[in-house]
Amino acid sequence: MSAIVHFASDGWQSRLDEDFTDENVARIADAAGELWSRADPGAIVYVAYDARPEAEHFACLVGRVLAGYGLVAMVSDRFAPTPALAWTVAHDQRACGGIMITGSQRPYDYLGIKVYQADGSMVSYEALDELEAAIDAEPSNRRGPFERKDIVTPYLDHICGAVDGNAIAQAHLRVVFDSLYGATRGYMPTVMGALGIQVTEIHGEPDEDTIDMHPEPVEPWVDDCEHAVTEVGAHLGLVNDGDGIRVAAVDEAGNLVSPHQIAALVIDHLVRNRGEQGRVVLGVSASVLTRRVAQSCGCRITVRPVGFKHIYKEMTKGDVLVGAEESGGLAYGTHMYERDGLYTALLLCELIAQSGKSLKQLVADLGENYGVTSYARRDLRVAAEVVDVFRTMLPGLNPQSVAGMEPVAVSHMDGLRLEFADESWVLMRPSRTHAVVRVYAEAPTVQQRDRLLGAACAIARGEVGAVAP
Repeated sequence: MSAIVHFASDGWQSRLDEDFTDENVARIADAAGELWSRADPGAIVYVAYDARPEAEHFACLVGRVLAGYGLVAMVSDRFAPTPALAWTVAHDQRACGGIMITGSQRPYDYLGIKVYQADGSMVSYEALDELEAAIDAEPSNRRGPFERKDIVTPYLDHICGAVDGNAIAQAHLRVVFDSLYGATRGYMPTVMGALGIQVTEIHGEPDEDTIDMHPEPVEPWVDDCEHAVTEVGAHLGLVNDGDGIRVAAVDEAGNLVSPHQIAALVIDHLVRNRGEQGRVVLGVSASVLTRRVAQSCGCRITVRPVGFKHIYKEMTKGDVLVGAEESGGLAYGTHMYERDGLYTALLLCELIAQSGKSLKQLVADLGENYGVTSYARRDLRVAAEVVDVFRTMLPGLNPQSVAGMEPVAVSHMDGLRLEFADESWVLMRPSRTHAVVRVYAEAPTVQQRDRLLGAACAIARGEVGAVAP
């Protein structure tokens, strides 16, 4: 039986031994081919795939299906990071879109499909609804010849030339790079080597541990990079996710740097060292630290709901310096409308080289200049009916006290966000697709943060007395 295909914010994903099959991939390609060929007959569509063994097969299948609709299907001639696809689509005026075959941060027994529009951004929710509605129960037999194209080299050349190569070379940096077996393996070491960086690559080739790896740049998957940095005496470690849209960093002492600290460092670097200006677009779950740095840099801040598609809409309006999401994806208004973990990694190398400071010192400076906070998120798994009740009551929910603190600002932009006088805050967001309420909190101390998290979880569960009258 054909699967019901539903695209979430990060595309459609499924296990290889379940719904990610030739039949279902062809059905999706049929729908995309029908819509694109109707809107822009004969246009180019780029197709790329990540480093998972099965990904190339599915990319070629998509290319054949799209070609069957009279489109010019250009399939990458090697595995590629998602930013390479997005950049290629955005910089080819003949292209009407692109399809990326990737499991992204999911385990290696998953694959997925991301769909991109002509400006190099992921398609909108409205376009995804149209795509889903166009998916037939059975695949067609429409097939045609596709072309192979190198989309990786031009993209890597671009990001290599977009940073200060002289400063980086003169700094003689030593970097541990970890692709987590993903689509940036081999490529980032090549680019950093060309810039004069001494690179130690780990997880660069598949082995018996690959199937157990989650290519997500968070604990515990970054543990090997943390250990390697101290073992080889590197200046820093850099970790990409499975398709290269996110990056994590490890300082010289083996400490993981948070995504919020990375965003703050990059914003400060772009403004103070590179002389760039523009708005900073943040998700509603962004850290106070990022907001403080952006304000200090004179950047106007725009806050949008969680999800990169909301940030993208602001980027299309122009004058955006950086769009930053909670999970570590950064996009740049002068670069393209998609997150780029490779470019962000090079900007961090440039910052360390130009400042003459270690990553650990740069993070310490953030705390000294902007204050130290403690940030955390909990995914509260509850029954589906509990999520439904919570979602229903959200518009009228306005507690006067949470964990003994009185809110000074309330936002219903995306769930319920409460801010307090000391700039601590808590956010409760019911998931659109799962029986989960995502709860975030940030406060000056871990203890205060955890009290806010606990109280917010009680509210989400609907426990009696959780909400002060």
